[in-house]
Amino acid sequence: MMRRRTRQITRPLVAVITAALVLLAAACGAGDPTRNQGGEGGEGGDRLRIGVTVYDMSSFITAGKEGMDAYAAANNIEVLWNSANLDVSTQASQMDQLIAAGVDAIVVVPVQADSLQPQVAAANAAGIPVIPVNASLNNPDVAGDVQPDDVLAGENEMQMMADALGGRGNIVILQGPLGQSGQINRQTGIENVLAENPDIKVLAQDTANWKRDEAVNKTKNWISAYGDQIDGVVAQNDDMGLGALQALKEAGATDTPIVGIDGIEDGLKAVESGEFIGTMLQNGTVELSAGLAVAAAIARGEQINTKPVYIMPRITKDNVGVAMEHVVTNRQEFLSQIPELTAENLKTGNIAYEGIPGQEPGGQ
Repeated sequence: MMRRRTRQITRPLVAVITAALVLLAAACGAGDPTRNQGGEGGEGGDRLRIGVTVYDMSSFITAGKEGMDAYAAANNIEVLWNSANLDVSTQASQMDQLIAAGVDAIVVVPVQADSLQPQVAAANAAGIPVIPVNASLNNPDVAGDVQPDDVLAGENEMQMMADALGGRGNIVILQGPLGQSGQINRQTGIENVLAENPDIKVLAQDTANWKRDEAVNKTKNWISAYGDQIDGVVAQNDDMGLGALQALKEAGATDTPIVGIDGIEDGLKAVESGEFIGTMLQNGTVELSAGLAVAAAIARGEQINTKPVYIMPRITKDNVGVAMEHVVTNRQEFLSQIPELTAENLKTGNIAYEGIPGQEPGGQ
């Protein structure tokens, strides 16, 4: 287990590093990455500075940042936040800056799985643990790994669609950024279920990069090409499913079933209204908080499961109400519970647990 290091950094050097990080954030549109995200005092031992670089500020990541902030405030952690805007070179530069700043750990939600090898090596040489969260890095030298079971999520969403179609029909698939682990693994899960349902045909599949606006345009193109042959839309995240929903509404195809993944606010509302047949709840607030907690434990030299897995529960009309409370209607109350919930989940091993009907509090 890695021990926390002590460093002696002169005041002038701190000033230079801080200025560099501010300039970096301004260039990337991420705000001031040196701004204190935690509280003064709090629990959890000596104060930590943990760098975070995420692929983009999607709806999922925005919710995740709130979870990280809540956990940080309660556990004496300062978070240095950066967004790479889906650019690998930007993310590499952000990691270089965080390593130069001598942070205690780095949490990365990578743009691509096959990236950042020099940065991970440099961080290890500096004694800084790197922990991928939500999207994996193909690198054996990371200090921890906090990932969802995206294959299972893909299987579950595709099974919901197969059930809705009665095992027969034509679908289109909206994929995440090609080469990102979430896209690769969710696709694998989808294809596993398709192999068991030979009467379901894929008319088209392509990336919309997790983005709603790209999915609108992609789906419009498919509607032009295939018209009413499209019996269902399988979206690898809710934002893309919502883009498809908009395009289908404009085309008058309001009865086309759509399924997504993530359980963001608008996705849950679509399940509640019946516009989605379902989604898989990957609550960024819960998952990214767990990632920060693992990074903090590693940095402090504490015993921790460094590779917990986030198992997404299915969300349908039957249980969407509780998920809505956590994501939307009782949001602030839920955020206040995040530090305690995260700590308990790391003890039980089920880092996704938040009391959704059908979940078990312990084990996976």
